[in-house]
Amino acid sequence: MIQITYLKGDATIPQSAGQCIICHICNDVGGWGKGFVLAISKRWPEPEARYREWYRERRANDFGLGVVQFVKVEASVWVANLIGQRGVRSVQGVPPIRYEAIEDGLGRVARFAAEHRASVHMPRIGCGLAGGTWDRIEPLIAKAFSEFGLHVTVYDFA
Repeated sequence: MIQITYLKGDATIPQSAGQCIICHICNDVGGWGKGFVLAISKRWPEPEARYREWYRERRANDFGLGVVQFVKVEASVWVANLIGQRGVRSVQGVPPIRYEAIEDGLGRVARFAAEHRASVHMPRIGCGLAGGTWDRIEPLIAKAFSEFGLHVTVYDFA
């Protein structure tokens, strides 16, 4: 069974020893400049630079909904850029979140975490600018990580 711990704090500062993955949601249009990504960029330039390069070269790589880019930012910390939203704005009342893409991406994060024996840390992904709801996201996390018995910490910014 998956263990999800909820903490008040900054998801860019994992409260765990050992290998850590910080997971967050990105859009599929190359936009990086609002929300949690600002906190990531404040700590490390690499995730934004790699995401922008990944997007620019998307015709020659796997960039797309449900795919994850893992960027090592410290000896024991990766940032997982998970493409989980279509665009950046609601269209005809439909928010940009794509739950199926988040489910696929979380599966990729879980496999990577298991391979690297890493804990996973995140804000309440998909519930800010993407327009998702936690009651739909939390079960996706539980499903993805329960197979591997991994620990996930969710941070509410204090």
